[in-house]
Amino acid sequence: MKTKTEVLYNEDLHFEHKQWQSELAFWEDELKSFNNRLSDLIQRWTNKDVLVQLEHYQNEFILHEGIIDKLQETIEKHETRIAGQLKSGHDSLDTALTKKHLEFRNQMETQRQIYADLKKEFFHFLSKYM
Repeated sequence: MKTKTEVLYNEDLHFEHKQWQSELAFWEDELKSFNNRLSDLIQRWTNKDVLVQLEHYQNEFILHEGIIDKLQETIEKHETRIAGQLKSGHDSLDTALTKKHLEFRNQMETQRQIYADLKKEFFHFLSKYM
């Protein structure tokens, strides 16, 4: 019985990286908008409980911005490695790098869920206090 081996090509990984980079850029833009909403709310509310929640979201957004930066950095490193392999004439990745790519894909999926949950929670908060 033969086992099917899937080969990942640099072109496919590059395409996926571009998708992720677009998604991360969108998240960055959204966070700027969310921070603007926070600024509006800070000027409107003096209630200590509301201000504590605003600070919570501000901290969450700062944390998420840092995560986005790290994810972008990882993609850039991987792209540099792909470029090096293409220059050497190799079109498919070695096993270790493929494993890292698949782990990063899982990391992106996890971060996507965390970010979606944060947005949902923030929108609920906005609907309450805007």
